[in-house]
Amino acid sequence: MDALDRVVKPKTKRAKRFLEKREPKLKENTKNAMLIKGGNANLTVTEVLKDIYAVKKPFAVLYKKKNITRPFEDQTSLNSKCPEGTKPMLIFAGDMFDVNEEYRRLKSLLIDFFRGPSVPNIRLAGLEYVLHFTALDGKIYMRSYKVLLKKSGCKIPRIELEEMGPSLDLVMRRTHLASDDLYKLSLKQPKALKPKKKKNISHDVFGTTYGRIHMQKQDLSKLQTRKMKGLKKRPAEKSAEDGGVSPKKSKSG
Repeated sequence: MDALDRVVKPKTKRAKRFLEKREPKLKENTKNAMLIKGGNANLTVTEVLKDIYAVKKPFAVLYKKKNITRPFEDQTSLNSKCPEGTKPMLIFAGDMFDVNEEYRRLKSLLIDFFRGPSVPNIRLAGLEYVLHFTALDGKIYMRSYKVLLKKSGCKIPRIELEEMGPSLDLVMRRTHLASDDLYKLSLKQPKALKPKKKKNISHDVFGTTYGRIHMQKQDLSKLQTRKMKGLKKRPAEKSAEDGGVSPKKSKSG
């Protein structure tokens, strides 16, 4: 049995508290990341790791020395603690993120990696940068933009984007995905987090709440509206509705 698949039983109270913190929770902790240079990492890879660390910190740790680790072959060597940062806006463009299973898993991984801490409210000034991922022609283009809030003459500022690092053109080569059953189990939502269904209330994809009201059938012809001269009926129209013809007025000579 693999070392990562064994059930570890704590032998001390300290180990028990440590394992309790790592148990599944209703709301998961913010993901911390280790950025490790491989044995053959060149200057370009080193600069990329620095840029990703700048985006991810303080939920990341960057190892500057080269490490001969191969996560695809051996995951047991990856064990560390990371500190506790910014919350970016994430945009995904391209049908592959919705059609292809590998790209769909990658999208989920990127969201989990970059989303930052879960917060109840966000200030407008706190939306500092955007991460944009585009899937096109077998490549994934990652672009980062700084959000600039400009004066617009009203309460809502004018938004401008200024490109910053990292800027990457990526190709998905090797993948090691979990089985469909295991992936489906990981998406299972606890009962405590499932929203209770409320009668006659629905939500759209943007989270807007809609309510349905049940009323008796109304006769709109008797609905009282504002009286306007332009909407008044002429005498000929009134007589036509009554089924009669109004007599013509005779002129007195």
